[in-house]
Amino acid sequence: MSVEANKDKHVAVLMGGWVNERPVSLATGTPCADALEKAGYQVSRIDVDRNIAAVLSELKPDVVFNALHGPFGEDGCIQGILEVLEIPYTHSGVMASALAMNKVKAKAVMSAAGIKVTEHLIVNRHEIGPKHPMKPPYVIKPINEGSSFGVVIVKEDQSHPPQELRGEDWPYPDVLMCEKYIPGRELTCAVMGDKPLGVIDILPTGPGFYDYDAKYVEGGSKHILPAKISPIVYQEVQTLALKAHRALGCRGVSRADFRFDEKPDGTGELICLEVNTQPGMTPTSLVPEMAAHSDFSFKALVSWMVEDASCCR
Repeated sequence: MSVEANKDKHVAVLMGGWVNERPVSLATGTPCADALEKAGYQVSRIDVDRNIAAVLSELKPDVVFNALHGPFGEDGCIQGILEVLEIPYTHSGVMASALAMNKVKAKAVMSAAGIKVTEHLIVNRHEIGPKHPMKPPYVIKPINEGSSFGVVIVKEDQSHPPQELRGEDWPYPDVLMCEKYIPGRELTCAVMGDKPLGVIDILPTGPGFYDYDAKYVEGGSKHILPAKISPIVYQEVQTLALKAHRALGCRGVSRADFRFDEKPDGTGELICLEVNTQPGMTPTSLVPEMAAHSDFSFKALVSWMVEDASCCR
């Protein structure tokens, strides 16, 4: 499927930044900028720093393609700047971005909408003693990070909490989320506009979980599309992804991640782990695969996102 590009439209692609996910953002922004140029748009590539408002005020693009990841880029901050500057932008707006980035707040909204989420506690890493804050297995993660940064899985046979949490070199905030570990298959589904795309079953090729390397290193995981699950479960994943997208107020493209424990002694329930309002668009990312499965080429996908851009999102 093709999307007609407005060749007079000047698109500023924001990428890079200064947070942990800078490399991911560059790996997302570069192919998006390349594809937009091939589609016929006038493209400016901006490696974002704290002077971004002044840069955009001088550049005066027609649209911003937001390829930033992590804090500042997908938590409502850059979206607020773009609203003040009145520059239409891609992906979700201020409120939805802030909600989805805060894993605790997002869970509350999704739970209220009838979407099953994991049990969790809020803990301060300095207050974690020799006893587990939750019965193992459980997962400890920062509340406002992406790309699996800071995620620690505590296995059932571990006798005490991870020691690295109390180290002086811990690079993440002190307040963390501790949530029940949900075994089973990792399923994900994107929403494009108001339509859910295909469902992918993610199979990490290494011994670990779907961590940074599994996400971004070539060969780090296998993506089964369409996921080999029953048609009923497949449709339910799509339904819940769209439900989460709407509950959080997302716009453009989002991606919801689920766990599905189908073992005989499992719950058989679909549990939503989180919603990503700025899904990666790297060579190993999931959303471009799902879009291609729905007959959207990469060029058509990013063109659609540009044409969907607006303020007051």
